[in-house]
Amino acid sequence: MNALYALFAVVVLVLLAFLGVSAAGLQVVFGVIVPYAAVSVFLIGIVYRVLKWATIPVPFRITTVCGQQKSLPWIKSSPLESPPNGLWTAARMALEVLAFRSLFRNTSISLASDDKAPGGKRIVYSANFFLWLGAIAFHYCFLVILLRHFRFFTEPVVFFVPLVQVLDGFFQVGAPVVYMTGLIILGALGYLLFRRFANPQVRYISLAADYFPLFLLLGIVISGILMRYFLKVDVVKAKELTMGLIGFHPVVPDGIGSLFYIHLFLVSALVVYFPFSKLMHMGGVFLSPTRNLSNDSRARRHVNPWNYPVHVHTYEEWEEEYRDKIEAAGIPLDKG
Repeated sequence: MNALYALFAVVVLVLLAFLGVSAAGLQVVFGVIVPYAAVSVFLIGIVYRVLKWATIPVPFRITTVCGQQKSLPWIKSSPLESPPNGLWTAARMALEVLAFRSLFRNTSISLASDDKAPGGKRIVYSANFFLWLGAIAFHYCFLVILLRHFRFFTEPVVFFVPLVQVLDGFFQVGAPVVYMTGLIILGALGYLLFRRFANPQVRYISLAADYFPLFLLLGIVISGILMRYFLKVDVVKAKELTMGLIGFHPVVPDGIGSLFYIHLFLVSALVVYFPFSKLMHMGGVFLSPTRNLSNDSRARRHVNPWNYPVHVHTYEEWEEEYRDKIEAAGIPLDKG
């Protein structure tokens, strides 16, 4: 039911854009007002979430580690698994952001038959490689597609866009050039959605908020593929619209086609949804104290920022206060 709710919401968005443009003639609303409103909500939401996270005190060193902390010289440490300083923390963060290292090392647990184990079953740990592959394929394809779309927002086209297009479409079959990222991202999103249906444990914990971005992204990708290869739109007029939006002189040319406005409306919906959803992990990973802190609790003292000044009764004061009783009991004193 959660998946159906999410799918229904995306279908409603598609119908809203289609009927609004083709039946009601609201090209200005879906081509100008909605994108401007979406970007405004996106920027305000991102700034709000980041500032809110940045102002939360971290009471302890809660770094997530899976290796030996740096301590005595003769004990071998694992600086990447338990970073002792900012440099190693930055290296671990780079692997996390660029290679999804923790996801690659994620383990799945299953029961395997074993006659020697109690109950005839034993626990088996295995890497969830396909989840990592699907996630990293989606994210990098999304990045390449975003870079390719820069040709609609700059004039002249930024220097790296033609290079990205050549690399993305080097396996040319016909005309227009088939971009690999369009096919790979479709397969990656399909796998991530299929996994939520096929895995009983994942399906049990999946909410409508987990399905909605997958269906929304599929709608964006499918509408983009339809525009490029099947139901053509006027690219020149589409760029005229986007350039007008960027220059704050919006112009809505005639004859772009309803499919373009559906695509633009779905993108706007994703932009609005982004700051208030789990997709915000893109910014949250940099502000997570389990990732961005070095594990140096043995080297320096980490003071809880929530602590307020209190009177501390030191050991020296305690020893001086009870000196007579300590001497009478025959307990050695630090100060003779």
